[in-house]
Amino acid sequence: MAKSKRRYVCQACGSVSPRWQGQCADCGEWNTLVEDAPATVYSQKHDLSSGGRAVAFEPLNAPTQLPVRKSTGLAEFDRALGGGLVPGSAVLMGGDPGIGKSTLLLQTAATIARGGNDVVYVSGEEAAGQVRLRAARMGVADAPIRLASETSVRDILTTLGQGDPPALLVIDSIQTMHSDMIEGAPGTVSQVRGCALELIRYAKESGCALVLVGHVTKDGTIAGPRVLEHMVDVVMSFEGERSHQYRILRALKNRFGAVDEIGVFAMAAEGLEEVANPSLLFLSGREQPLAGSAVFPALEGTRPVLVEIQALIVRLQSGATPRRAVVGWDSGRLAMLLAVLESRCGLNFSSAEVYLNVAGGYRLTDPAADLAVAAALVSALADKPLPDKASWFGEVSLAGEIRPVAHAPLRLREAAKLGFARAYGPAGAAGMEDARGYRGLAALANLVDQVMGSA
Repeated sequence: MAKSKRRYVCQACGSVSPRWQGQCADCGEWNTLVEDAPATVYSQKHDLSSGGRAVAFEPLNAPTQLPVRKSTGLAEFDRALGGGLVPGSAVLMGGDPGIGKSTLLLQTAATIARGGNDVVYVSGEEAAGQVRLRAARMGVADAPIRLASETSVRDILTTLGQGDPPALLVIDSIQTMHSDMIEGAPGTVSQVRGCALELIRYAKESGCALVLVGHVTKDGTIAGPRVLEHMVDVVMSFEGERSHQYRILRALKNRFGAVDEIGVFAMAAEGLEEVANPSLLFLSGREQPLAGSAVFPALEGTRPVLVEIQALIVRLQSGATPRRAVVGWDSGRLAMLLAVLESRCGLNFSSAEVYLNVAGGYRLTDPAADLAVAAALVSALADKPLPDKASWFGEVSLAGEIRPVAHAPLRLREAAKLGFARAYGPAGAAGMEDARGYRGLAALANLVDQVMGSA
C-alpha cells in the first residue's frame, strides 16, 4: 500500500494544503489549517468491478407519482422556493446573524404544524425555553411543534427513526451539529459535511422536507465546506440591512424552480410580515421632484420592484482628489458610466465628488439600471429635477448607445400601477411601440438633451 500523506484542511473554506501554514492561501484566514485524517490511498491492484450489489435502473418516464409541493403558509416564502417545499428535499438557508432566519423558520413551522402536519424543530444554538420565549412573543406558542435542543445527529436520527417521519424537519444550525463517529469539534469541515450527509440521506429516504440553517462568514458566504451547497437541493440567502425593516429571501440554487425569484418580508414586533407590494418600501413618497433622483423599475425574477436611485455631485477646489462613493450598486460600473458620460456627452465629472445611493438599502445587479443611474447623475450635475412621475430603464454601452433590456412591458406596467405615467427607455424596444407615455432614447446624448431642457 502506498504511504499516506499528511494534509491540512482550512476550517473556513475547506481548501487542502500539503503543509501547515499560518494563513490559508485561498481565503486569507489566519490559523484555520487543521491536520485532517489521511485518506486511504488505493493501489492499482484494487478491482472495484465486482463484489457490489446490483443497482436497479428504471426508465426516465416510468409511471410514478410525482411529489406534491407543500405550502409553507407564507406566500413570499413559497414564491422564493418556486411554489412550496418539495417532500424529501434539503434546503440550506444562510444569512447574517440576527437577520431573522430562526424567526422565519419558526413561523413557517408553526403554520405547517397548525395545518395538521408533524413538524420537528431542533435547535442546537438555543435552549428549549429560549425558543418557547420567542414563540410566545411571536404568538405561535400554541402550535403543535415537537421541539428539542440537541446537537448529536445520532440521537436525533435515532429518535426520528422510532416513529413516522415528520413533514418538516428544521435543524438550527448545521454548524452546531456533531457526530461521534467523526473526529473534530462541531463546525469543522469534516463534521459539517458528515452531519449534513446523514441528515440529507434521512430526508431522501423518508420523504421528510429538511431545512438546514447555515452560518455565514464575514464575506457573506455560507461557512463550512463548499460541498455543502452542492449536497442540498435549494440554497437560500436571507438578506437585509439591520437599520431597515425589510428582509429579502433569495434563492441562490433551486433544483425545483427558478433561482431569480425573491420573497420580501418586513420585520415587525411579532415577527416577519409579508410585503405584497415591495415597491412602496423603496420609494420616498415625496410630492415634489428633486434633482439627482431617478426611479428605476428593477426586476427580480417575475416580480418588478421600483427603487429610487439618488445621486449627489459636489464641486471641489482645483487640485483636490475627488471621491467616488457607491451604496447598493457596483462601483466599477459607476466608473464606466462616468467615463461614457465624459467621453460621449462632454460632461465633466473629473473635478467633482460623486455619491450614488440606492434608497432603502436595496442592492442592484440589473444592468438595466444604467439609464436610471445616468439620469440621476446628469440631473445632479445640472441641478435640475427629472420629469415628474417618470421611470428610467436601459443598458448603456461604451459607445453611448442605450441597449434594449428584458421584460420592458412588465417594468412599464408595474410603474404605471404606482402612478408613473411616463417612462424612458431604449428606442425600438420590443413590445413598447404602442406603449402609452413611453419615450425611446437611442443614445445617452438624448438623455442629456432631455434633462438639460433642449429637447
